[in-house]
Amino acid sequence: MEATILIVDDSPFIVDGLAAILTRKGYTPIAARGGDECIRSLQTVKPDLILLDIMMEPMDGWETLEKIKENPTTKEIPVLMFSAKKITPVEAREHSMNIDDFVSKPVNPSQLLDSIQRLFSRKNDINAEMLAAQDKGFDPVVIDEYIALRKSVEVDRNMLAVLRASSGMDLSGREVPREDIDAIRKLEEKIYQTERRLREINDLLEKTA
Repeated sequence: MEATILIVDDSPFIVDGLAAILTRKGYTPIAARGGDECIRSLQTVKPDLILLDIMMEPMDGWETLEKIKENPTTKEIPVLMFSAKKITPVEAREHSMNIDDFVSKPVNPSQLLDSIQRLFSRKNDINAEMLAAQDKGFDPVVIDEYIALRKSVEVDRNMLAVLRASSGMDLSGREVPREDIDAIRKLEEKIYQTERRLREINDLLEKTA
């Protein structure tokens, strides 16, 4: 069955362009020209993925994301954010738990399609691991933690790459704001702690397998 992808952007040109790319790859695109239209669409359709732009008016992407995640019927739908806007450290910290990936504009078709495929593959892998763990009688609390951490570490790694690139800290002679450096270091520490906890859970699962 073809995956359905809801494209949310207030630019008809971008929506039509992305829809054409997705259609050629066998996906079924649905257009929503803005945050309000996105929320209305989700009352009648449940896509497999939402592509959500950040810079929209009057409701921007972060506000739209909030509404998606606060609704019990839509909160589990994966969301891939995309934008030409530089992601701030505050945005990365506040929203990384609610998104599944991030792609910068102008959108490179290959990069976008790779991100979509990676997201679907990760979701399938996690579902298979969850079912296997349930069959073996593992604690549901541990399973839920494992699923959250698996998603979190991959999103955080991508966010880290975005923040490093946008800050220019890898460019020789570039002066990087202290706020950016602190945010990057905190995200690196978060990834380290998440990976350590994932290893602990994996060891636990292997011992009780």
